[in-house]
Amino acid sequence: MTDQQLFDPHASDRTAGPGADGAPQRLIVEADGGSRGNPGHAGYGALVRDPDTGRILVEKAAYIGKASNNVAEYSGLVSGLELAREINPEASVHVKMDSKLVVEQMSGRWQIKHADMRVLAGKARTVMNPRQVTYEWIPRERNKDADRLSNEAMDAGMAGVPWKPRAAEKEAVPVAAPAETPRPAGQLHHVEVWTADLPSAVSSLGWLLERLGFPRRKSGSTASATVPRRSTSCWRAALMSREASMSGGGRASTTWPSVPGPAPTSISLPAGRSATAGA
Repeated sequence: MTDQQLFDPHASDRTAGPGADGAPQRLIVEADGGSRGNPGHAGYGALVRDPDTGRILVEKAAYIGKASNNVAEYSGLVSGLELAREINPEASVHVKMDSKLVVEQMSGRWQIKHADMRVLAGKARTVMNPRQVTYEWIPRERNKDADRLSNEAMDAGMAGVPWKPRAAEKEAVPVAAPAETPRPAGQLHHVEVWTADLPSAVSSLGWLLERLGFPRRKSGSTASATVPRRSTSCWRAALMSREASMSGGGRASTTWPSVPGPAPTSISLPAGRSATAGA
């Protein structure tokens, strides 16, 4: 036995990890109570939390009928200690509440004058060894879970139905993304663009030609999207008459509706060159 254990027999409880049965040696109890009317419809909420992970291990709420707010607070404390005892009766328990009255009275710094509260305080001291329990006051905004439970209890009691705990949240199971089917790699053979208005086509598609490395140039007085032949492949932009294309002449392999305006234009992408159109 160490000197610390000699003078504080519960020191090992506060520093040890899980017990032989896996039960945690340290627990946090959060409790709250409320009364709508004070005295009025009252209820309490209590929970036990793992101090290492912050996970809520168990929670409980109950409607207690017409009672004062302080009686509801003490009822929540008793319930929270009972929950902790069920998990591990030998654990060190740290109680957190937003009731200054309960914390100071249970810590022995304030006297308990109300008869009903003396009964509840005495019950709380019998649930677990007082030497295993410490108390801490916390502001209401840090006691939201217990406050939620107490309000749920009052809502259920005023509606005449029993309180039901929330469904346990299931841990999200990661789902493996389906494997993408590999797409066959290849090269674009050629592209033909037919237009009845060459200047408009050049102004709208010129960015594509320039991105592919074929700058725009002027040929005579007519704007053209062609460039000199490069190796055995090049861009070709040739004005073709409607009559020639309809008769099978030129490069066109399909026909288009008869529309008024300038003759259509064919722009061919050289074989073996990849292209991606995008803004």
